[in-house]
Amino acid sequence: MKKLLFVFLTALAMEGYSQQSLSLSDAVNTALKNSFDIRLAKNNLEISNINNNSGVAGALPVVSATAGDNEQLTTINQKYADAARDVKRNNVGSNNLTAGITGSILLYNGYRVVTTEKRLGELQRQNQQLLNAQIQNTIAAVSVKYYDIVRQQQLLQTILQSIEVSKQKLSILQVRKEAGLSNNADIYQAQLDLNTLVQSKLSQQLVIHQAKTDLLNLIVAKPDSSVNITDTIVVDRSIRLDNIRSALKDNPQLLSAASQVQINALIEKETAALRYPSLRANTGYNFNSNKSSAGFSLLNQSYGPFVGISLSIPIYNGSASKRQQQVAEINTRNALIQRDNLALSLEAGAVKTFQSYTNALEQLQTEQDNYRLSGQLMDLVLQRFQVGQATIVDVKLAQQSFEDAGYRLMNLNYMGKIAETELKRLSNQLAP
Repeated sequence: MKKLLFVFLTALAMEGYSQQSLSLSDAVNTALKNSFDIRLAKNNLEISNINNNSGVAGALPVVSATAGDNEQLTTINQKYADAARDVKRNNVGSNNLTAGITGSILLYNGYRVVTTEKRLGELQRQNQQLLNAQIQNTIAAVSVKYYDIVRQQQLLQTILQSIEVSKQKLSILQVRKEAGLSNNADIYQAQLDLNTLVQSKLSQQLVIHQAKTDLLNLIVAKPDSSVNITDTIVVDRSIRLDNIRSALKDNPQLLSAASQVQINALIEKETAALRYPSLRANTGYNFNSNKSSAGFSLLNQSYGPFVGISLSIPIYNGSASKRQQQVAEINTRNALIQRDNLALSLEAGAVKTFQSYTNALEQLQTEQDNYRLSGQLMDLVLQRFQVGQATIVDVKLAQQSFEDAGYRLMNLNYMGKIAETELKRLSNQLAP
């Protein structure tokens, strides 16, 4: 039995040798590099970095230049007290040339510019937290799928070991039949049991192939790539609920929700500033030239600098600004409610996940013993079957116990690892 298992594992290793080996760290790093969601989050962060500027907030001067040159034909009919000076002419050409440069800077508008600058900075911090959240989600998703493949491969190992036992059982029965100690019914039943296990093996191989395709999709790799995963599931047993709860404050989703509260509060202040006067300083240089081939004035030019101050006082706009401020206040309250709701959901999720985590750990030791004992029982029953002290039913029952124990053990290992991953994701502790 052990020799056959060794031969089988060696064959598996030789088969995987031609495939590309993929570790968890390789898969995570590839996903972090290629993930579309992370790239979108990075682009949003870059946009907020660009917008976090005093000029976008309106704190910097605005300088503009204007120029215009108009040619026109007019009909002139001018009369004077002295009739000799009268002018009457058609298609008189004239030119009007204007040019100027103007600079303007805001001096005061109810501190709206200062508030806008703070809001743009908070938006940048929020997008950074959203990027961090996406990174944590990506690492968790890749880890879950990676360890699912490991689990499915370990389940396949259990099926293959049971197949080897069924082959030995069938071989023993065929030898007995040749010696006249067995009948066709036992052989048919043994062949049916073997065929059923072979079908289970093929189904399990399909599950593994599809799980690998899902993993390749997560890391944005070619879905038909051939990868070899040789790993085991080891659950971190050092996690404590108090540590997770205290670390929830670092959860990027919660930090993003807190940033949204600040953003809405700043929008509220910006909206309130619309009801304050605006004071702006203006300066510039103007040039104006008018030419005409006939008329009162043949040439009129003016040019020079100017400086001034403009004051705008909002008096009444149908109470629109007041209503906008009221809506902004409600949005701030909504953001507070959403943040508190998220904090409670995260804590509840942490508690439930920790319960699953501890439950899996409590069952693991017992299930490891069951798996070891069931393997020993299967070997013992097969040995007794060889010497005629056990029946074909006894072997089948021992195989079934071994398979069931293997399924339970692998699933418990996987459940513990998934709970561990989720707890670390909630507490922002996942790292490549």
